[in-house]
Order: sequence, then C-alpha cells, then structure tokens
Amino acid sequence: MNEFLFIIELIGIVAFSVSGAIVAFEEEMDIFGVVILGMITSIGGGLIRDLILGITPPTCFIKPVYALLAIVVALICFIKPVRKRLRNNSTILIITDSLGLGVFVVVGATAATNLYPNNPFLILFISVLTGCGGSILRDIFANRKPAIFVKYFYATAALLGAIMFVVCYRLFNVNVATISGSIFTCVLRLLAAKYHWKLPK
Repeated sequence: MNEFLFIIELIGIVAFSVSGAIVAFEEEMDIFGVVILGMITSIGGGLIRDLILGITPPTCFIKPVYALLAIVVALICFIKPVRKRLRNNSTILIITDSLGLGVFVVVGATAATNLYPNNPFLILFISVLTGCGGSILRDIFANRKPAIFVKYFYATAALLGAIMFVVCYRLFNVNVATISGSIFTCVLRLLAAKYHWKLPK
C-alpha cells in the first residue's frame, strides 16, 4: 500500500505543479514565480496537513523528492513550446487541478486515518485541507481571491470524496477507499466543470 500511495502522490505532485505553472503564466510571472507556484500548489496542502497533525518536520522536508519533482515539472512547463501550449488553457488547468485534488484528498485521508482511525471528523477535515490547501496558497501567492470560495465546485467535491473514502474504509479496506475516494473526487470535479455546477451565492 505504501508504494501505491507513493506513486499516486507523485501523480498528484505533477498535476498540481502544472496547475500552479498555468496560473503563474496567466499572471505573467517570471521563471522563479512559475517554480514557486508550481511547488507551493503541489506541497502546500501536505505541509499544512503535517503541521496540524503534529508531523514535524513536515514530510516534504524529510522526502525532498516531492518538492524536487514539482520544481522539475514547473521548469519543463516553462520551456517555450510547452508554455505556449499551457498558457490560457483552461481545459488543462481544470484536468490537472481535478487530478491533483482527487489524489491529495485520499493522501490526506490516509495520513489522518493512520493516526486517528476513530475520528471521522478529523479525517474529513484533513482530507479537504490537503486537497485544497495547495490551490488556496497558489491563489494567495498569485494575489487572487481563492477560486474555491467564489467560482468552483471544488472544496465540495473534496468533501464528498473524503466521505466516500471514510465509508469505503469502514466497509472494505484502505485500498478500496483510496481508489474510490480519488476517482470519485476527480470525476465529480470534472463533471462540475463541464456542467457549470456552482454553490448558491
């Protein structure tokens, strides 16, 4: 299970790094800004998660592979042909954001479950925070109002995916819960983007 979780974490890192780079391009940042946004989007949620759970130093400092992968992906995104492909591409932004969200919701849920298996409220809270934290920090760094609060069915998808994880964990096992929660979150977010689902204002 640890190897499987590590692999999907790497997938999430790549997806969120691309997402951060796209936002940096939209804000016309230089290469340093692209790298910072790519990295903070990828590891930000996990960093906050570890601090809340009392995991110190946070995992991203113990295992620098996460930050290094995010930096490499952001640098690849900055290469001119890739940058031209990604710039102002809302479809790729939605896909990468959805994929990263689906991955990190279950990563957060797994971390909280390992420490506090009988506290579903904490598991749900940490799941949503891990999934959304990087995107919130990305938007703050880009001097934007965090998009999840104003225009996207994002945190709601994370919460429902976290609930799916908890239910499947109770009924089956952590493998089923991880796969189900991740896919459910990602698909729900993509459907929300396609059909313009929004919470009432």
